[in-house]
Order: sequence, then C-alpha cells, then structure tokens
Amino acid sequence: MDRRKSLKTIAVGALSAGMLLDACKTDDKKKGTDKATEPAAALTLDRAEEEKIREKELMSTKFFTEHEMATITILADIIIPRDEVSGSASDAKVPDFIEFIVKDKPENQIPMRGGLRWLDMQSLKRFEKSFVDLDEKQRLNIVDDIAYPEITYKDEKGNKVTKGKKPNPELVQGVAFFSLMRDLTASGFYTSEIGVKDIAYAGNTPNKWNGVPDDVLKQYGLAYSERELKECAKY
Repeated sequence: MDRRKSLKTIAVGALSAGMLLDACKTDDKKKGTDKATEPAAALTLDRAEEEKIREKELMSTKFFTEHEMATITILADIIIPRDEVSGSASDAKVPDFIEFIVKDKPENQIPMRGGLRWLDMQSLKRFEKSFVDLDEKQRLNIVDDIAYPEITYKDEKGNKVTKGKKPNPELVQGVAFFSLMRDLTASGFYTSEIGVKDIAYAGNTPNKWNGVPDDVLKQYGLAYSERELKECAKY
C-alpha cells in the first residue's frame, strides 16, 4: 500500500517552480532576511476580508460525524503512511483539510458521505464490523479491491498501456469514492508544511549565480568587464 512515491511525483509536477535568479546584486542585496528562506506555508498571507469571513463561517460548523472522521483518518494514513522521510497524512492534519474542503465545496459532501457509508456496509458484509473496527489486514482486503482501477494510456512511444484491474461491478461506487479520497488526501498533504518538506519544495528562493560559463562566452565572442565581474558575476 506504499503510494507515497507516485503521489510525490504528481505533487512535484504540480508544485514545481523556477528558482529566482538575480543577475546583478550589490552587497546590500546579497544580505537576505531569515524570513525570505522560510517555507511558503510559514508566511502570513495577505487575504481579502471576504476570505477571512468565509473561513470563519466554514470553521464554525462541523459536517462529518466523529465516526466518519475516524474512518477518514484511517483511510488517509493508508494512502500516505508515516515513513522515515516524513509524517503521515493525519500528522499533516489532512482529515481537517478534508472536513474544510467538503464545506467549502458542497458538491463533495454526498460522494464523501455516501462513500464512507458504502465502506462500512462493505466491512459489515465481509467481516461483520465497521471499517474502523477492522484490523489492518482486513482493511487492506477492502482497500486493495478499490484502489487500483484499470486505466489505459499511451506511453512515450505511443504504445497503448493498460494498468490496474477492472473492478467488480459491485465495487464501482467504492472505486469512485476511493479515487476522490485519494485526490483530497494528496492535495491536503502536499500543500501542508510536512508535505512541502517531504518533496523538498524550495519555492522562489535566492540563488547564487556566478555568471555565464567561460566556454559559452567564448563561443559568442563575449567577455565580462572587470566591473561586471566584480559587481554582478562573482560571489
């Protein structure tokens, strides 16, 4: 059930950004502040008053029951477990993120609540217990049946590739629910402080640039002046 590597690949692609290059800095410009090197998540956002009011409104209510939140927490940690690199989805407060998202985007409420009930019904059918009361092996017995839906795509050579497995028609609702749960879990984790550190995302941070390489300058018949070397291209 170790999906962290594939989820991380998706997250890196979504979050990748270029490094900030400053071609010509004075001594004063070279002196950055500690705040400039903090992760983006640690910085205070300048938000509109309407956004603050909306957030306060959403935070004042609860959508999921305690039982549903316990189920969500277990599922999130199955999708992104704790490992030697970083914490789990629940360590990153992904369940709280999902609670917030379904209130902010109500179209997710019925699919999530319906999916959680489907999961408990499947658990009762197979093991006569709700999902939260199952042991790890029993939980994975269900999750493995809904976590790998069949997908078909073309590889870099244009060849058609099919992966995963065609689910039992009786499990279609569970497959749809788990796909949504996985998307929300990955979104919540990789936009958290733990997730940002997990993929080593640096964001727009200052970088040292020692000028265009000599061989490239020679190729175009160019050269730095002494002043340019002193003020712009050497650190």
